[in-house]
Parts: sequence; C-alpha cells; structure tokens
Amino acid sequence: MTNPGESAVDKFGIRGTMETAAGPVSVYRLPALEAQGIGKIARLPYSIRVLLESAARHCDGYAVSPEDVRNLAAWSAQPSTPVEIPFHPARVVLQDFTGVPAVVDLAAMRSAMQRLGGDPRRVNPLIPADLVIDHSLQVDRFGHRDALRRNIDLEFERNRERYEFLRWGQEAFDNFRVIPPGVGIVHQVNLEMLAQCVICREDGRGPVAVPDTLVGTDSHTTMINGLGIVGWGVGGIEAEAVMLGQPIRMLMPEVVGFELTGAVAPGVTATDVVLTITQILRREGVVGKFVEFFGEGVDAMSLPDRATIANMAPEYGATMGFFPTDAETLGYLRRTGRSAAHVDLVERFAKEQLLFRAAQSPTPEFTKLLTFDLASVEPCLAGPKRPQDRVALTAVAHSFRESLRAPIQARGFALSDEGLHASVPVDDSEPPIGHGAVVIAAITSCTNTSNPSVMVAAGLLAKKAVERGLRVKAHVKTSLTPGSRVVTEYLDRAGLSHALGQLGFHTVGFGCATCIGNSGPLPDAVARAVTEGNLVAAAVLSGNRNFEGRVNPLVKANYLASPPLVVAYAIAGTVDLDLTKEPLGCDREGRAVYLRDIWPTPDEVCQAVAGCMTPEMFVNQYRQALQSNTQWNAISVTDAQLYSWDPRSTYIQEPPFLADVTPEIPDIHPITGARALAMLGDSVTTDHISPAGSIAKDSPAGRFLIEHGVAPSDFNSYGARRGNDRVMVRGTFANIRIRNQLAPGTEGGWTSHLPDGSVMSIYDAAMKYRDELVPLIVLAGAEYGTGSSRDWAAKGTYLLGVRAVIAASYERIHRSNLVGMGVLPLEFVAGQTWQSLSLSGHELFDLLGLANDLQPLSQLRVRATSADGSAKEFAVNVRIDTPVELEYFRNGGILQTVLRRLLKEAR
Repeated sequence: MTNPGESAVDKFGIRGTMETAAGPVSVYRLPALEAQGIGKIARLPYSIRVLLESAARHCDGYAVSPEDVRNLAAWSAQPSTPVEIPFHPARVVLQDFTGVPAVVDLAAMRSAMQRLGGDPRRVNPLIPADLVIDHSLQVDRFGHRDALRRNIDLEFERNRERYEFLRWGQEAFDNFRVIPPGVGIVHQVNLEMLAQCVICREDGRGPVAVPDTLVGTDSHTTMINGLGIVGWGVGGIEAEAVMLGQPIRMLMPEVVGFELTGAVAPGVTATDVVLTITQILRREGVVGKFVEFFGEGVDAMSLPDRATIANMAPEYGATMGFFPTDAETLGYLRRTGRSAAHVDLVERFAKEQLLFRAAQSPTPEFTKLLTFDLASVEPCLAGPKRPQDRVALTAVAHSFRESLRAPIQARGFALSDEGLHASVPVDDSEPPIGHGAVVIAAITSCTNTSNPSVMVAAGLLAKKAVERGLRVKAHVKTSLTPGSRVVTEYLDRAGLSHALGQLGFHTVGFGCATCIGNSGPLPDAVARAVTEGNLVAAAVLSGNRNFEGRVNPLVKANYLASPPLVVAYAIAGTVDLDLTKEPLGCDREGRAVYLRDIWPTPDEVCQAVAGCMTPEMFVNQYRQALQSNTQWNAISVTDAQLYSWDPRSTYIQEPPFLADVTPEIPDIHPITGARALAMLGDSVTTDHISPAGSIAKDSPAGRFLIEHGVAPSDFNSYGARRGNDRVMVRGTFANIRIRNQLAPGTEGGWTSHLPDGSVMSIYDAAMKYRDELVPLIVLAGAEYGTGSSRDWAAKGTYLLGVRAVIAASYERIHRSNLVGMGVLPLEFVAGQTWQSLSLSGHELFDLLGLANDLQPLSQLRVRATSADGSAKEFAVNVRIDTPVELEYFRNGGILQTVLRRLLKEAR
C-alpha cells in the first residue's frame, strides 16, 4: 500500500537500488548527491546527514525546494545567517496526557471542517502515529503484592471516559494506533518495540528504505537518539500538523560535538553519568542545538547507557542528544528480538548512506567541540529543585542543610533559625521525622528503568540489604514502576523481585507514575506530620525532573538518583545523612551496615544481566501488546467519523480554538493598553505554567469540578483533564510553587488585578480583564517554559487572554508552542530584563509596530506607561523564527493554518 506521507519524486536523480537479505529496495543515495557536487557528506554531522536524506527524498519544488537540499548539504559549523530547513518525520509518537488533547483537536478540526462545508474525513493522519497510554497510572496502593492490580483497577475507574474517547479515535482515524495501558512507558516501548532504525515503505514506485525518524508529544522523545534515530519532542499542536502531512520548518541547527573518553570507575552508574553531563551542558548552553556524541567512551558504552543520556536532552537543553548508528546499535536490535533480516537491512542501509559510525570513522565538523573524561564521574544525585543541580553523593547531606537556610532566589527554602530543627512524630512506632525525611522513594521513569544495569544493581543491593536484615523506614512511600513488562520478567528471572518486594518496592504499575507527578497521596500520618511541622520533606526518585511541586505537592526537596541509590535512601530514611561515611542502619547483630557493604560490584551486575535477559523475552512481551489489556479490549466503540461531544462531560469537551474560524486569514491586531497578568523570575517551567498533578479542591479548577458534580476524590489530575479546556484554563499558572511578583508574599496562582490592586487568583483576574476588554501580557526571566513539551502551557496562556509573553530567553518547545497558539513570544534584548528596566508590572503596555508587515526575527518597541503618566520604551526581539511560524501566527495558530489549507485544497 502506498503511504501518502512518502513522495516518489526524485528531483536530483539519486534514487537507486540496494540489495538486502529480504530482497532489493530503493534508497535515495546521499553519496550520489556528493557526486553531483552537492556537499561533502563525510564532513557533515551524522544528524545533519539524516535531515539531508529526508529533504532530498521529499524535494518536490514546493514543500521542499532544491535550495533546501543544497542548504543542508552546505551545513556550516560557523553559519553566517539563519537558514530555514524542512524536516518530514517518518512517524509520530504520543503519550496520553498530550495525546488526548491532540486527538481532541483532530476531532474538533473534523467538526469545524463540517461546519465550514468541507469533508471531515480529510482530517486524517497521513503518517503513522502511535499513542502509548502511560501517564494515567497513579501510585495509590504501594508496599503490597496487590498494588499492581489495585492501581490498574483505579486507573480504569478514573479514566474510562478518556479511554473510550481514545478507542473511538483509534477506529475513526487512519494510521493511528493506541498501545493500551499497562504495556509500558512510551519512550521505553519506542526503544524496545516501535523503533525500526530503517523503515521500508511503498511510495508508488516500489519499496523504499528510509531512516526511521520521528517527533513525539513528550520532551523525552529524545531517548530514541540513543538508537541512532533522529527525533525530538514537540508540542501536541505541532505534532498534529506533522500527522496531517505538514513538514516541520526549523532553523538550521548548530551541532555540538561531545567527545567521551575513558571509562567510568567501579560503582559509577549511567545515572551518575547523565546527571554530570546534564550539569555540564546546561552550563555550556545548548538550547536549540543538536549534541552529537562520539569517541572511545561511546564505543565502549552500552546502548541502554546511551539511551539514558539521550533521554535527558531536554534537561541539558538540547534539541537532541544523538548517538550515530554503530555496531552496538545492531547488537541492541538483535538482543531485543528484531529479526536477522531487519538487522541486515539496517546495517546495509546505514553503511550505504554514510550513516554508520565506526571507531575509525573521521570526525565530522562541529559548531563546537567538547571533551569529557568518563573516569571523572563520581556517584551523585541532582536536586533539590532542578535536574542540572548535580551534587556529589559525598556532599548531599551538607548541600541539603545549606539549602534549608538559602533564600528562595538561590533555590533554597529560606527557613528561619527557629524552623531549622523541626521534629514531628508520625506515629508511636518510629522516631519523629524532621527536615530531609525521605517520604517518597520511587524507582520510576524510562530514563532508568530502560537500563538493565541499574535496575539489576538496585535488585542486587536490595537482596544484600535484606540478607543483612535492613528494612525501609516506615515513613517512606516506596514504589517500582517499570517502563516495560520486560523489566519485571528479567528481575524475576534474576531472583531479585522478591528482595525488592521485601523492602516495599513491589511493582505498582507500568507507566510514568511518580516521574510525572502521579506519586499519589502520602499516607495520612506522614502527610499530617509534614504539614504540621512545615517540613522540607524529600523524595528520591530515578526520574528525570525534580521541579518544585511536580513530584508531590507536600514534598519540597526532590532528588534524582540511580535506582540503587533510591533503595539506599529508602533504607536510610533521610537525605540528611552522608551515605559514604555514615551507616544505613544496623544488621541483626547490631553491627553498622554501610552503603559500601551492600553496593554490587560491576562483575556481579554484568553476570546477573547476562543470565536473565534473552531476545525471546522482548518478542513474547510485545507480540500481544495491543491485545494484552482485557479491560481495554472490553471498551465498546462506535465507528462514527465525527465525535459526539457530550456537554455534561468533565473530561472531553470540544475546545474553543476553532469555534470562530473563517476561511479568510485575519489581520494582525495591535496590542495596546495591555496589563501584565504575571511577572515571573527565571527557570519558570511548563509545570509551573500548567501543572500535571493533583487538583486542589479550593482552586479554580477544583471549584469548577465540584460545581459540576465531581467529588474531590474523583478529581483525577490536571494531566488527565487535558481534554477539557474549562478545567485546564482554570489550572493555568496554578502550580502551588509558582511565585508571581505581582502578588508579593504569596505562593501559588495569585496576582493583583490592576489598577485597583486587589489580589485574586490568576484565572479570576484574567476573566475580569476579559470583561473589561483589556489585553494581557506576561513578563518573565530566563529559561521561560523549560521542562515538558506541554502544549497546554501555551493553550492555557492563550485562553487566559494573554496576547504576548516578554521573557529573557525561552526553552525551545514552549516558544514554538506559543507561536502555534497565536501568542507572540518576545525576548528582551541581550543584557536586559524586566528587573534591569525597572518595570513594576503595574504599567500599561503598548507594542509599537505590530502589524501585518511583521517579519521573523525582527524587533518591536514596547512602551510601558506608569500610573503617573511617565513612560519608558525598550526594544524586544520577535521570537517568531521562521516564515512558516509567521504563517501560523498570522492564522491565529497551527490548527487554524492547517484547517484553512485543507479547505483550500478541497476546492
């Protein structure tokens, strides 16, 4: 069957035939471009070569021009001017928190298409899209053997309506597949099952082999870069455009070469390596850039270790953390049950296309070259508030104590002298707890559960701890949420599941869970102690993010750590302890037991991994993945092409984004007399803007749900409610840890309504401004929108009436999402901030020069007028980066752009 997402055009005459074990296939040969004098392939970074192949294959003179191909072939380490390039991903992956609103948008586009007289069936994915349901699992039951069954039952009770909607989408849309709950985490399932490295498709002239490339609606899509696959996270609305056949238009990326040398010391894990690299690259500044790894350290590195490093590319700011295809890539494909014929295809294609990296391969040109000796890595954690804040294991206790006194602006907790020594009893069975008490210890996240070496190390440490008579402290909520069922099988085979269970680390589900804030409630007695003592309680998790308010609303200090260290801290019960010098506890004879006594050796880990893993495990677990969940299979579904919106639903509603769309593109309207809705500091995350976790009953979203008959026990989470704009707009800027400088002395979603100065919720103020016909802006610091690829952070901003954001700098995905929603991202010129300009946030703001002649990367001037009539003007950079983004903005957003294009094509 011909794939409409593939083109049979061959503008450069480079299509040829390649023999494989399964027969001949066509390829678009990169060396043939070089033979025509178009670039020198061997000097290009491997990631750029993949983009070049995509452009050459899709070059039709319209969506992709010959000039686009020549620009990519001429990639320069030192570009003189920004150049826009196209990228056609081969597929899309989604998770359910971002996937449900994406399918809601597609359903809304069908409804709008019908209203405008078009054929709703034209709204259909043109390239394959896989949605993995992994974000809805919550850790309610833990520490017991029945936790898995109970949590799965609760997941279906809470999310049946969402799952019914996804079942409808699976039937209604072509090229759309849903992986049911309980299979695993999207990125680990992608790595172990969905990824092919090379894809064979029919394009009208026969089978053609193409690089496996993708975008995903989750920022950690980059995990697949460890398998030599180009891909990264995008917002849901951008993914929808890609699914509907639109290319991604982006600026030619800079590519930073990162040479890894040496080898890690015994006792150092892949987690320690990635936390160290995250700190280095965040300091280096690689936002919006590709990072490409090479060197002897890479040659000796396992693919799961590479995937761990690639996974955290969003944390170090890069668009990708790319490892080119090599012998280890082929070995991983074999070890995970891919067929011999397919591995042969991957090897032949990669070598034919100069995409295969060997130890003797010449080093490509890079924008900048960094070198790092893996031997310098030491055991570490990251925290207590950001993933780039690495702290050596030897310094964790001291660093934590320092953070208690440190001011909020220095990522501390600003405790007074009187509050430093708080101690509160939990119950009569154990000593009181104080600051640093570990109340959550979670082995979680695809970052680490995809890596057998650290998972087996955790099991071996648990086994040794149990043998010595150690136990987890009673106030610690323990959980194990593997990223795939393969993990449970190999831990069982290695004889390690029992020991983990004895320490409370029973498998509670297969999904993201604690990593994305679905840690579930703390036990009542622990929650009461933390609240009464205003304790800075801690979570230790093997995840990839530890932003404030993300893991659990009651847990202020959050540390990222390897799975074996998670187990160790659960035993210790506190982060206020030097695990390198102080004992974890005492054995049955009363002798002190130190971490070094139970830490597994590299040989022990290697032997255990080798003895418990086979390719057949992967084949068997994934063979029946689509039919594996009986509750999912039992959901009844209709074959209607249009979704029947239920006005009573509190989960799924038709969003208002397309309600008033017309076939004509509107003018760009000026922004005058605007008020600041929020004035924020640095490193405001998408979690701050649009939280994914629990909904407080006294919040605007909570009150809305109660008014619509939903009991607080049935609130579910913000992430689960993303199919309902009425809930989500009320949850925008509602994170309990956000600090708005317009409401000094408050924490949470508060602001001052101006000019009267009355303090109210951000949502209530926004609605009041809407009634007053006052446009809104947001003022922010550096790294605005860091974190998850959360399109609701942009959607909610838009629905609050915010027309523009002025920030010191942006994280890549959120800036793109703002444009995709028709919100104007503006950037202070270098060296300026709202602080340096002495803005109070109480001014009236006029954006001067905003009109139909707006250009990408241009400048505007802003006039800020104070209450006394005095005014100041300052320049801002327009962060609409490409002509395609300008088209999105002019149309009011991506959805409007694509809908108008589909209508035009149908006429």
